[in-house]
Amino acid sequence: MNEHDDFQPHASAHKGLPDTSSDSGVLLREDNGLLRVQLTVTPFGMPRRWRRPPAVRLTPGDWLRWQINYRFAGTHGGEWTYRLDTLNIANGQGPTNLFLGAPDHWVTELAALR
Repeated sequence: MNEHDDFQPHASAHKGLPDTSSDSGVLLREDNGLLRVQLTVTPFGMPRRWRRPPAVRLTPGDWLRWQINYRFAGTHGGEWTYRLDTLNIANGQGPTNLFLGAPDHWVTELAALR
């Protein structure tokens, strides 16, 4: 959500693995029926994350919620902006309300932002 559009939520859904040439923010790899998921972080956000959680492997039918937040310093006046990313990924088909329940795996990289 962004202030410039009155904080309207945005979501997107994609079937299959993302195009490897895109900057999707997530690395996905299939291996023997398991889906390996690793979130990539932006090098411009703070705080720096020197230690990151390991990749998560999803079995068919499992889903993952991964959350991470950032603070971005402004170029003038010292103001900064906040960003919260929430990634929901399922391995295989699921009902339309799948992501409204409790995830099988939950990774949180929410940091205190000063």
